[in-house]
Formats: sequence, structure tokens, C-alpha cells
Amino acid sequence: MKIVVAITGASGSIYGLRMLQKLRLRGGVEIHLVMSRSGERTLHIETGMRAADLKALADFHYPFEDIGCRLASGSFLTDGMVVAPCSIHTMSAIAAGISDNLVVRAADVTLKERRRLVLMVRETPFHLGHLRTMVALSEMGAILAPPIPAFYHQPKEILDLVDHSVDRVLDLLGCPSADAKRWDAPGRGIPPA
Repeated sequence: MKIVVAITGASGSIYGLRMLQKLRLRGGVEIHLVMSRSGERTLHIETGMRAADLKALADFHYPFEDIGCRLASGSFLTDGMVVAPCSIHTMSAIAAGISDNLVVRAADVTLKERRRLVLMVRETPFHLGHLRTMVALSEMGAILAPPIPAFYHQPKEILDLVDHSVDRVLDLLGCPSADAKRWDAPGRGIPPA
């Protein structure tokens, strides 16, 4: 499989980091990474990591401005793309088709080629403009998956909450994580950690 991972400037860079780590652990996935400048800055603020740390987890990485690279063409076959986290700015640009950077252009290509595009929109609360933009994106074929935690898996630490959202997105991309906590009927339990 070939998966494009984009990281933008919304808070929650840990989602992009964990996505890369879990895809790398899974194996059999060729990872293509694009980070916005804001994404690089937020990553450093929130984790102390630099873009180079994330690039080391990808098979290929591309400059944010490189709208002429292979990710910008529908002839380059990928199996899907995730934007984790996805800023409102990026979400809005994708919806409007404003392809002035590689994150938005790659997302636009993913949509036009009818491939899976998952947006982990990281904002709250949403106003009506955000919601209308999400409806438009859903109508275009995007999957909106804000990282909203569940608690049935009895999380013990923040990473448990992060991983739950990342695992759900990996399912949507067709790359399920072997260690994902899955719902089981009440009384029958959740697999132990």
C-alpha cells in the first residue's frame, strides 16, 4: 500500500506522529509525508521534535511548496491520504480546491481520483461555516474523522486516547493496527492492553 500522510498546523501533531509510527510498525506500507510550515512549528511546540524526526519515519517526504512532485498527479497511484491533524485552513482550502501547496494539491488529487481522503479536523467548537464546509467535503467523498476520544477501552493515559483515534483512521484507510482496542459486547470485555 501507498499512504500519503500530511501534517498541518492545527494543535494535535501527536496524531500525525502516531500515524507515522503505527504505519511504520505495521509494515507493508509505503509512507509519503508532507508537512506544512505551521505543522512543523506546532510539532516542535507540542512535542519538542523537528520535521527531520518525522521524515525519518517516512519512506518519502516532499517540500510543502512542491506542487510539481508526483503526489500532485493522479497518475501516481496511492491507496489513500490522511491529514492528521487537519487545520480549518487546510480543510477549507481542500473544499474550495485552492491547490497552492502540496498538502491541498495531494488532497485534491485524492478526491478527484476517488481515493480515500481522511481529514482529522482538529478544532472546537465548529461554527456554521465549518460545518457547511464539512458537508461539502463529505459530498465530494472525503471522510471527516475529528479525533474524538472514546472511553470504552478504559484509557489509562493520553496516548491511549490518541491511539484510539489513530486506530480508527487506520481502519478507514484499510490499514488496521494489530494492537487496536476493539469494542466487544458489554460484559465480555475489551482485549487487555
